[in-house]
Amino acid sequence: MRQIVLDTETTGLNPRSGDRVIEIGCVELFNRRLTGNNFHSYINPERDSEEGALAVHGLTTEFLSDKPKFAEIASELCAYLKGAEIIIHNAPFDIGFLDAEFERLKLARFNQQVGAVIDTLVQAKEMHPGKRNSLDALCDRYGISNAHRALHGALLDAELLAEVYLAMTRGQDSLTMEQTDLSGPGSQEQAAAALPLAEIVVLAATAEELAEHEAMLDKLDKEAKGQCVWRAQTALSNIANA
Repeated sequence: MRQIVLDTETTGLNPRSGDRVIEIGCVELFNRRLTGNNFHSYINPERDSEEGALAVHGLTTEFLSDKPKFAEIASELCAYLKGAEIIIHNAPFDIGFLDAEFERLKLARFNQQVGAVIDTLVQAKEMHPGKRNSLDALCDRYGISNAHRALHGALLDAELLAEVYLAMTRGQDSLTMEQTDLSGPGSQEQAAAALPLAEIVVLAATAEELAEHEAMLDKLDKEAKGQCVWRAQTALSNIANA
C-alpha cells in the first residue's frame, strides 16, 4: 500500500481570507516502510505571512521571493499524490488550503485526486482521550526525538508524523481493531505471537554521557549522605559479578 504523509506551512490560518501555502512536505511509505521518495517545495505566496504564522515557521517574504509559485509545482504535486492514501495531522486545515490553491487553478479538489485521507489527530484523540495530541505531544508519548525541531517545517513535520503514525499503528492493519476472543487456552499467546517484532536498537552511552551520569550520582550521594540507592545497587551488582 502506498501512503503519503503530508504537511504544509501557510501565511496564516484562513485560506478564505487570502492566506496561502508556502511550503509542502511529503514523505512516502510503501507497505509501512519509508522509501525516501519524498516531495518538498517552498512556494512564493505572493503575500506576506502574518506575524503569528511567521513566528511558527520562520519563512520570511524575502526567503520565499525567488521560490516557485504554486501553479509551477501543482502538476508535479498532483502526480505525486495521485491515488495514494494520505496521512495528515489535523487534515481539514491542510486540505482546506490545498483546495483553495487547486480552485485558483481550476483543478479537482484534493479528495478527488487521492485514494483516501487518514487524520492522525482524530485517531490520536480516539486512542488517548483527554490527553494532549499535538505532534509534539505524540512525539513525547511514543519516544520520538523532536529536539531538532526549533521551528515548524513541512518536511520535518511530515517525517516526524510518519514515525508517529507507524508507532501509533504498530501491530495493527488499521486503527479500528476487530474484537478477538482471548478467553480460550493459548489465545493470548497466539495473539502476542502474531504481532510483528520491532527492530531493537541498542545505543551505548558516550563517554560524555557516562561522565554526566557519574556527576549526577555524586550529587545524589552527597545529598543522601552516602546512602545513594544507585551507588548501593551498583556495589551489590559488582559483588555478585565478582
